[in-house]
Amino acid sequence: MATTNGLPPLETQEKDENGVRYTDITPGVRAQTIDELHSLQQKRSVPTTPIKDGAASAFAAALSEEQLDKQQMQSISASLASLARETGPKVVKGDPARKGAAPTPHAHHQHRYPAVPTVAVSDSSLKFTHVLYNLSPAELYEQAIKYEKGSFITSTGALATLSGAKTGRTPKDKRVVKDEAAAQELWWGKGSPNIEMDEHTFLLNRERAVDYLNSLDKVFVNDQFLNWDEENRIKVRIISAKAYHSLFMHNMCIRPTDEELESFGTPDFTIYNAGRFPCNRYTDYMTSSTSVNINLARREMVILGTQYAGEMKKGLFGVMHYLMPKRGILSLHSGCNMGKDGDVALFFGLSGTGKTTLSTDHNRLLIGDDEHCWSDSGVSNIEGGCYAKCIDLSREKEPDIWNAIKFGTVLENVVFDEHTREVDYTDKSVTENTRAAYQIEYIPNAKIPCVGPHPKNVILLACDAFGVLPPVSKLNLAQTMYHFISGYTALVAGTEDGIKEPTATFSACFGAAFIMYHPTKYAAMLAEKMQKYGATGWLVNTGWSGGRYGVGKRIRLPYTRKIIDAIHSGELLNADYKKTEVFGLEIPTKIEGVPSEILDPINTWTDKAAYKETLLKLAGLFKNNFDVFASYKIGDDNSLTDEILAAGPNF
Repeated sequence: MATTNGLPPLETQEKDENGVRYTDITPGVRAQTIDELHSLQQKRSVPTTPIKDGAASAFAAALSEEQLDKQQMQSISASLASLARETGPKVVKGDPARKGAAPTPHAHHQHRYPAVPTVAVSDSSLKFTHVLYNLSPAELYEQAIKYEKGSFITSTGALATLSGAKTGRTPKDKRVVKDEAAAQELWWGKGSPNIEMDEHTFLLNRERAVDYLNSLDKVFVNDQFLNWDEENRIKVRIISAKAYHSLFMHNMCIRPTDEELESFGTPDFTIYNAGRFPCNRYTDYMTSSTSVNINLARREMVILGTQYAGEMKKGLFGVMHYLMPKRGILSLHSGCNMGKDGDVALFFGLSGTGKTTLSTDHNRLLIGDDEHCWSDSGVSNIEGGCYAKCIDLSREKEPDIWNAIKFGTVLENVVFDEHTREVDYTDKSVTENTRAAYQIEYIPNAKIPCVGPHPKNVILLACDAFGVLPPVSKLNLAQTMYHFISGYTALVAGTEDGIKEPTATFSACFGAAFIMYHPTKYAAMLAEKMQKYGATGWLVNTGWSGGRYGVGKRIRLPYTRKIIDAIHSGELLNADYKKTEVFGLEIPTKIEGVPSEILDPINTWTDKAAYKETLLKLAGLFKNNFDVFASYKIGDDNSLTDEILAAGPNF
């Protein structure tokens, strides 16, 4: 055989199993240009999840792929519609940088608001806004690396990003529209996280965000779900300007299947993340260039002036705190795990109490680490991912989190070696609030789907640096409500002269920044469900024993783990108890593997007078904190509030 130039083909010296030589001649690629060759490199995705019982098959069969795309784009155009123009923007699916992507204006949402003057033509209405819709992590990596300064791939494959000037949430810049319904329903005033704004100001900020997003060549759109309980899940749409934000929410929300996207329709709630663009400081209710606004009636959230991704996560958590109780479902800021026998435990605790450490147990399945719902069906995780702190992270202390930081994970504000890209988790150069956002499936013992039966144990964690709370106490329902509303822990703070002393911290429902209703409403729902389904409340102190911080010692983690194990096993339900003074807590006299003398804190203090003085000091702090809740009434009388107050310290 000869080639076209008449010369024989070159042959290799290799033979196949039959001794037949083979040559270097192979069939040519099926492409005429380099662009066409590149197009062959990426094959079209096909659904990998079977359609459940034929669900949505009739819907999908009736619509072509082009019609489905058109329907999706019309819905997104409606979301991006300005209230002062007759039509929504021209949107087209795809990356504007991709060659040969000729825009087709098949989505042009028509609507009318007669009471608002309309503008017939604007620059933004003459252009196309390209929609990058539910991109995969790999596609979002490409977008971030190419277009977003500060995006890098670390040595383990995670995407390192920067959140700009804001490296944490800005609760003082968060506003909620106080319309007639919200004024009646929500918690306002002293102690409340809800700071009001009016409808008009919200619409001004919404218009500013929408105009900014429509001015861009491209926006990222995520259509996802909240709540693994399919009967009570919420459809959310996130419109953002950054691939980093899109990947973050891809990880944190529940990811729909292709079939679920086909019938997604109109979202229940929409986020407009224009965080790269500031708000107008001269607008009413604005106190800085940052503003995070929630309008519960419109089911919308607007972000201006902050690129910190946690604002989206916690904003949606606040929305769930509003929507779920309306359905008789309790929303909870807690960790949740399940034993091999199906026994579920909820863990509540502020930062530093050990919530993550104690709820992550290799002998138990993780339902979720942060946000949950408790319905008549059981418990369910609200989210599809985890948002873990990274400061001082090590493989030895937190192996599950360490191993979850791989391809697909977003690393916020971490510092890494410029050559090896290895992350230094001890480096606080950017911020101490470094974070990792990853899919919950990255945790080996995660329970998928993230649902479970009714909890048997409700564990309230406190790191008591005053050293006067017992390592464990069994709570009755009233005590559970009292300590749930209090949300106590103690932090160690430095005074001016350098002496360190404990500082009490209270956060209602262990998440005051995110609740919408009065804390007593959530506490009453918690007690009702605990009573109905037979759950037991526990107060576990992971802090100091034998004296306050600087005098005593922190309770050893192995002892705390033994206590938690005894709660899970049911051992503590059958223990003998005695009551403490002042707080009136029931404490066990014996726990297997835990020294009996530490179970009653007075035994560990050498200075008994100092113990009583410190105990009364802490009791006073509890009482002062609870004054703001004492006047709230549930129902026609004040009996429940009185019952909760009676469960507090008595001195």
